[in-house]
Amino acid sequence: MNRSNQKEPLYRKVNTRARNVHHNFGGDFKYSRNKKQETLEQTKGTMYGTKERGLDYTPLFRFLLSRVGSDWNEIFSEAKSRLDKIEPIFILVSLKEIEKEDIIRVGESTYFSGMYVDDDGILQLAKPTLKTTELKHYCECCTHTFNGKVY
Repeated sequence: MNRSNQKEPLYRKVNTRARNVHHNFGGDFKYSRNKKQETLEQTKGTMYGTKERGLDYTPLFRFLLSRVGSDWNEIFSEAKSRLDKIEPIFILVSLKEIEKEDIIRVGESTYFSGMYVDDDGILQLAKPTLKTTELKHYCECCTHTFNGKVY
């Protein structure tokens, strides 16, 4: 818990100062300036882009995995109070059983179990019997993780 007796946020900033950490910086504003027609964004807007870089939602994904089998409304209200926006929740969780996915690829070699909310409002895994032996490596040079564990 932090100083104001609130729980820690479910996201963290990625170290963007380390070597070989690339987050696709640049390119947002440089393509919109120097156009023949000036837009309102060019004359009155800022140079800050619309892309958000440097946030890691792995703590959120682990939080959701730890709450499988619990009431969705309680999980959602706690998660949204600890996030900057609610969209990352729905990377793993689908509200309809039809839209569920077994495996969600989050990064280059990071995978998480897909989840859905059943008819009773309970958070469930899309495929609870999924094991790491069923997953394959796409390259041998990377460290692959499934639900936060190396396989």
